[in-house]
Amino acid sequence: MADSVQELASRVEQRFADKLTRSTVNVGQVTVLLPAMHLLEVCRALRDEPQFAFQQLMDVCGVDYSAYGVADWETTETSRSGFSRGVSIGVHRETGDGHPRYAVVYHLLSIKHNQRLRLRCLLEGDPPKVDSVVEIWASADWYEREAFDLFGILFEGHPDLRRILTDYGFVGHPFRKDFPLVGNVEVRYDPEKQRVVYQPVTIENRVLVPKVIRHDPRHTGGDNN
Repeated sequence: MADSVQELASRVEQRFADKLTRSTVNVGQVTVLLPAMHLLEVCRALRDEPQFAFQQLMDVCGVDYSAYGVADWETTETSRSGFSRGVSIGVHRETGDGHPRYAVVYHLLSIKHNQRLRLRCLLEGDPPKVDSVVEIWASADWYEREAFDLFGILFEGHPDLRRILTDYGFVGHPFRKDFPLVGNVEVRYDPEKQRVVYQPVTIENRVLVPKVIRHDPRHTGGDNN
């Protein structure tokens, strides 16, 4: 299997040498990084060319890289404020400072060759945009709607790009790192108006700290004092 993965990585690098930014092999899977401008061309070739035959799109997901690289709770003690301690600067470990905040990741499957491939596109602009791959893989329809709903990523050329998980009239994109954990509004039934109403959220955000691990003398060999 290891030889097969390395062989796939080599074939992808040779075929798309001028289209890819980077290709890596990790935990038995090939991941390629490519600019959004080459996405459709590369995807069509990966689907149609017999040496690849990635005819099935398994998943499409968005990524928000803001604060990426910051390690939470990498310490044996908690801070007095109750908030986590970041121990490194939040930069993209692969692209460094100034990288785009958002990305789209595509997971492909070749049943013919029993191989998987991951494509990753970093997106420029605000709002982030990328071409839709629905015409290449029909299964991308709902996946792209989900990424649009949760991350605000626009898929140009999508036949019906609208929210799929959040409620009608929902404001914001809940998987973005700057979206509040408790949300912005809440829904309740108003008995006077006899209908469902939206109102500002009344939940107070609690700051939780990790469980303190105490040394137990029964296991450490110490005394009880």
